[in-house]
Order: sequence, then structure tokens, then C-alpha cells
Amino acid sequence: MANTTIYDVAGAAKVSLATVSRVMNNPEKVNPETRERVLKVIKELGYRPNAIARGLASRKTTTVGIVMADVSRASTSQLLGGIIDIAKKYDYAMKIFSMGEDEDIKEVMRAVVAEQVDGILFLNDELDAEQMELVMNLINDAQIPVVLCNVIYDGKHIPSVAIDYEKATYEITKGLIEEGKKDIYLASTIRKYSINKLKEKGYEEAMQDAGLEPHLFRTSGLVEINSKDFRNLISQEHVDALISVRDSIAISFMNEAINHGHKVPEDIQVIGLQNTKYAILSRPNLTCMDTPVYDIGAVSMRLLTKYMKQEEVTDAQIVLPYTVVRRGSTN
Repeated sequence: MANTTIYDVAGAAKVSLATVSRVMNNPEKVNPETRERVLKVIKELGYRPNAIARGLASRKTTTVGIVMADVSRASTSQLLGGIIDIAKKYDYAMKIFSMGEDEDIKEVMRAVVAEQVDGILFLNDELDAEQMELVMNLINDAQIPVVLCNVIYDGKHIPSVAIDYEKATYEITKGLIEEGKKDIYLASTIRKYSINKLKEKGYEEAMQDAGLEPHLFRTSGLVEINSKDFRNLISQEHVDALISVRDSIAISFMNEAINHGHKVPEDIQVIGLQNTKYAILSRPNLTCMDTPVYDIGAVSMRLLTKYMKQEEVTDAQIVLPYTVVRRGSTN
């Protein structure tokens, strides 16, 4: 069979992908009956393991698969920085898999599994609950350790590392309300992300608890689009303060507000919820919730290491602390 993968072998032999891998690399660890069945299927299908993958396996090199959506986001590059620094300490090999918006999720995950990775760090926060369930089921069926890195998957006991985005945004919004701000807007994205959903929830709860009407404003991450959206917002509505799920979007708003004669922070306060490099490039500098993105990546890699080494894990859902870095865009 042309282009036969390890996934095809596992399906035909009715075993896990891990079992097929053990048959090829550590046959003594598989009971004889199962081993013979798998070898028979390999022969019948004409499966030829990737030579590089076999070479790595023979040298006991540990390979981590990193699944992400978009490497261009500043937060993603910071996550990778933390992951890579820890991976280097353990001499791990890494393979990056891109899961684009229009790509077939099953095909991407089949490719990940077929590479016989020893563990998976999942960075894609753009999938809805149904898509995430599909992905996690495929990973579980393959018996590969997985850690969600800055990704939220409600109701499932999947190892994860993040911060409490809902609580953090609630507290930031509450702080603005206590300063006397009433017309507080939250700028979020048109595209749906699991983390942004929690930020929106925390903001709306704080506004409602104070008896204020939430103003959720959705726009694009593209400057040419969100600048126009913000021009319309500023010309039509009164804004006391704006919180943004992304620093780049917050700065786009701030630029438009200043261009329309508003003073920041005297007239309008602006807060970003990331603390990326953009925050100190704006004028005034942007006040931010400091999401410890590098630490999230590093801790995720350490947590995955424990699972790959089958060590005891006392806390599978790790919530890291955050701080607020006050700069010139707030009083």
C-alpha cells in the first residue's frame, strides 16, 4: 500500500500506535501474540517506517510535537522561547506542526501521531469545544502524553498550564470601576479563542456586578481593519476606558483616540491583557496585565517531561500568578 502510515498499521492490527512503535523499536516489551499480529500487518501493508524517525528511536532521542495555529503572534513566540529553553536542557528534539484555520484537524493530528512523537504540547487556542474533543480523543487513542500550553479546555482533566484569565480580567475591570469609570469597553477579536472567551466572561461579570452595562467590542487583529472600527467607535460613543485582549489592538485604539483629540490617560485609560514587546513601543507606554507567557511555555515543557518519564504528577492543572504593570496609559 502506497504511503502507508503507522496509523494504518495500528488500525488494521487493532492496537494503539504506541504498541506498533514498541513492536518496531522494543519488540521484547510486547507479548508474542500481539507482536506477531502487528508484524503480519506491517508486512501485508508494506509499511516502511521513516528512516530518520527510526534512527532517532534507536538512539533513544525524545521528540516533542508542538501543535500551534499561528507563529506570527507575539505571545506564541514567547511561549516557544520558554519551551525551547527547557527542551534544550533535556536534549529533546522538537517538531512543529501548524494547524491552520482551513486545515483538516484529523489529518493534522494523524501527521503528528505518525511522526511517533513522545509527547505533545498543544498551543492552538482557536478550536471550539467539539474540535478540541476530537483532537484530545485522537491523542488519547494514540496513548501519547499531552499538555495544553496556554490553552483552556473546559470540563476535561487534561494537563494544562495557564493563568486564571477570567479572574484576572474581572479584577482589572473592577479596579477601573472603583476609580469611577463607567463606560468601560472590552476590545476582543472577531475570531474566537478559548482564552479570549474567558477574558470576556471576567469583564462582563465585573460590569454586571457593578450594575453597569458591558460594552463588548469585536474587531480584527489587522491594523487596517481595527483602526477604521475604532474611528467609528470614538466618533459615536463615549469611552472612559478600554481593555483589550491583545496589546496590539489596545495600541491601535489608543492611536485613534489620540488622533481624535483625546488625551491618554487623562480622558481615556487603556489597558492591554498580554504585556508583549508592543507595550513599551507605544506612546504613552501601555499598562498591561503581565501574562507570564515565557514561564507558561517553560512550565508546560517541564510538566510534559514528567508525563513522558512516567513520574508522579501531583498537580496536572497548573495556574500561574500574574501581575499588572502600570505604565503611562493609565493614571
